[in-house]
Formats: sequence, C-alpha cells, structure tokens
Amino acid sequence: MSASLVGSEMCIRDREQTAFTVGGIESFKESAARNGKTPFTRVLQFAEITADEKVERRTGFKRGTKLYYIQRLRSLDGKPLILDHNYFLKELTDGITPEIAVNSIYEYLENVKGLTISTSKRTLTVERVTQIDEKYIDLKDYNCMAVISSQTFNDNGIQFEYTQSRHLSLIHI
Repeated sequence: MSASLVGSEMCIRDREQTAFTVGGIESFKESAARNGKTPFTRVLQFAEITADEKVERRTGFKRGTKLYYIQRLRSLDGKPLILDHNYFLKELTDGITPEIAVNSIYEYLENVKGLTISTSKRTLTVERVTQIDEKYIDLKDYNCMAVISSQTFNDNGIQFEYTQSRHLSLIHI
C-alpha cells in the first residue's frame, strides 16, 4: 500500500493502483471514471428510518430525525471492494430511490435537488471484518478492512449524510 499527499487530499492506493480520494468530495462513479475502472453498485438494503439513540451516537443525526438508510455493495471491474452504510437526512434529500442509489446519489442531489455539497469530515480507521463484510466481499485471508466514516455537509453547514465505507481495496499490501 502506498499513500501520498496531493495538496490537501490524501490518496491511498492498492496493488492495482486504484486511488480513492480521502480528502476531497468525489462520488464512487467519479472515482471509477478517474481510475479507468468500470463501477457497479448493488443496493442491499433501502429503508426510511427514524434515528434512535444508537443511530444518533453513530451518525450525529438527532434522535427522531427521519433518514434514509442505504446499504450498498460497490464493485470495480466486477470485483466487490466496498461496503457502504449510508444515512441521508430525508428533509434535504427527499426523493432518493433504490434506482438513484444504484446510479449516483450525489448526481441526483446536485443536479435534481440543487443541493450544494460543501464539506466532509472524515475519520479513517482499520477495523476487524464483520459478518456482513464476509458475506459480500471476498476477503481471502484478510481479517480487517479500512473504514472511512464521514459526515457530509451542505453549503449552509447542515449535515445531510453520514456514511461508513468499508474498503477492502485500501488495505492490500
């Protein structure tokens, strides 16, 4: 694995030299295009939920807030690499569907809803794999994954998204 700083952005690469931008705001679809890879997204779960105490602690969304919860499996060139757990503030992102989640939620939010995506606060950790990771990703002999947790805000400073992205591709050595 190699890491490099590009301006204020940090790129982490796997053996196959696919770079995911950690410091900037870039959709999976945009990242795949930049890397010359073919993206594929499969929606595993799609639900409208109300934040409870556990969701509030994890995401930063206040208890009682209406959210979309979306679990997506992301593949590049046919290889499942990323498991995303997304929470979107329904008030600002109303209209998201499973079909939109397969294509590009950010494209929908920016081009249809007129949302300006301003900034994202991210934390990168390495965590042991979960049963869900094992179910959807060929982990070979890996027992951990790189996990990027992010809170994303619009231009008014309102958090509209929390995502936990669990990456196999970031930890190849």
